[in-house]
Amino acid sequence: MPPPRQRTRIEDVAAAAGVSVATVSRALRNLPNVAETTRHRVIEIAAELNYRADPAAARLAAGTTRTITVVVPHLSSWYFSTVIAGAEAVCSEAGYECLVLGVGTFEKCNQLLEEQSHFERRTDGLILVNIPATAEQAESLRARRVRLATVGTRTPGCPSVSIDDMNTGCLATTHLLELGHRRIALISGQSDDPMNFDVPKQRRAGYVAALTEAGVEPEVSLMVSGNFGIDGGQEAMAALMALDDPPTAVFAMSDEMAFGALLELSERNLRAGADVSVIGVDDHDVSRVLRLTTVRQHVADHGSSAARALLGQLQDPDAPVTDLDSPVELVIRSTTGPGPHEMN
Repeated sequence: MPPPRQRTRIEDVAAAAGVSVATVSRALRNLPNVAETTRHRVIEIAAELNYRADPAAARLAAGTTRTITVVVPHLSSWYFSTVIAGAEAVCSEAGYECLVLGVGTFEKCNQLLEEQSHFERRTDGLILVNIPATAEQAESLRARRVRLATVGTRTPGCPSVSIDDMNTGCLATTHLLELGHRRIALISGQSDDPMNFDVPKQRRAGYVAALTEAGVEPEVSLMVSGNFGIDGGQEAMAALMALDDPPTAVFAMSDEMAFGALLELSERNLRAGADVSVIGVDDHDVSRVLRLTTVRQHVADHGSSAARALLGQLQDPDAPVTDLDSPVELVIRSTTGPGPHEMN
């Protein structure tokens, strides 16, 4: 007897169409911000694969709040909005509404997680994005019939999706070292971080480890804050270029900060990849347009995978808890080039 045919998932349609799950969701629901050619391609592929929303998942929501809440530090970041879009696509497929909650500080998040009445009867599950939660907080939520999944952090007993941020920092820095650069700067996150994110610490550790392995002494003067934004990235690059001995290459911890760095180079009539090399992290939608070399992470997939894991826990509370290590990859474009040692 042949094995039962597996139902096509929204991720299968996304993979076949070469787009994110969020784009598939928007295209199939006729929402804006989708190119018509992309919309037609998604609809055709969905039909070819016989894709439809999972009725079993929709039945799972019966008798519940039909709500999943995604909690992020703030709403203005491309990274967080893209994770949300990925989670929303899977929630919609399963018949759940996806609510989004921004918290500005670690204290505010703790208050929400520990306040007995806040999430009870309002949501079936939480997805915390780059926000740590303790095992005790997770157990307290579970006792209130609220399940938890995380993106970017790990909590014992809860499914998670994350990348190896130390390896990401090492990969970016090693690329610059292999091009012959030795004076390599770092544009990092916030100098005064109210959320105490672990991601910048890990990426900085990877940067330092790669330099040390290559016999290059890390310099504090070459490590500046860019506040994970375009303006911050530009200000950071301006400070670096004002040094008596400026860097020949810059590793920005996010593409948005790299955009600011590229803007500053342009205003100084310097060429990215020739005069100063720049590499980011994310593979933002605009990175391909600007030809930015970057370390790609599959951001929308982080949200969709976390939502899928959370729904699995809601369907079967005894299901094994999975910690998914999402891959990263170096994408070489034109903003990185040979260092002075290689050009001599």
